[in-house]
Amino acid sequence: MLLQGKVALVTGAGRGIGLTTAAVLAREGAHVVVTGRDQAQLDGACAGIAAEQPAAQLTPLVCDVSRPDSVRDTFQAVFKLTRKLDVLVSNAGVLDDALIGMVTEAQIRRVFETNTFGVLYCAQYASRLMQRAGGGSIVNLASIIGVTGNVGQAVYAGSKAAVIGITRSLAKELAPQNIRVNAIAPGFIDTGMARSIGPDKFTERVASIKLGRIGTPEEVARVALFLASELSSYVTGQVIGVDGGMLI
Repeated sequence: MLLQGKVALVTGAGRGIGLTTAAVLAREGAHVVVTGRDQAQLDGACAGIAAEQPAAQLTPLVCDVSRPDSVRDTFQAVFKLTRKLDVLVSNAGVLDDALIGMVTEAQIRRVFETNTFGVLYCAQYASRLMQRAGGGSIVNLASIIGVTGNVGQAVYAGSKAAVIGITRSLAKELAPQNIRVNAIAPGFIDTGMARSIGPDKFTERVASIKLGRIGTPEEVARVALFLASELSSYVTGQVIGVDGGMLI
């Protein structure tokens, strides 16, 4: 197992890519701290993983990454429980599209507080725990939109572009502590969010993908596993696209 004896924390793990990532990391032997804002959803997520993996080590913890106090309390709880942290996957994110003339201040705050500020808060506490363990791996979820931009997504694109800048800066800052920091930039992935855009838009998006199909959460999670494990021991400061050759 690639993560035997490791402790990993995944944010936004109640559903979608985060849930699948938690399951993949657990399958590889990690004790996974499954976090999100809804306790019932987290309990259901852990029950679902445990049903398929009876030996999985899972700890559900409520955490709102947009709130510094919630992040602090979560990482303090992790330290009390495990005394260390080896892997952080910052996956929690929100999407709130609008043309620039219609964007509200509340939308801007909501998206950046979760997508960008949350990444910073989590990295701050995670890096402290990882230093105690002699190193670790931070994996941030960016987006193809943060790389290329898109109509009606200036706020979301800005929040995810910031994640890329944060990733590259932290990779340089934390390398002396043997902490690697990388990002994944997914394209069009088969989640509830993707399925909510309507059949015509869905077909249009799939047509823009060179591989001719939508991606799966498992395909993103496997890249997160690569970056979390020693398979990527000499990889840091990178942004890996998981987009099937999507053009925007």
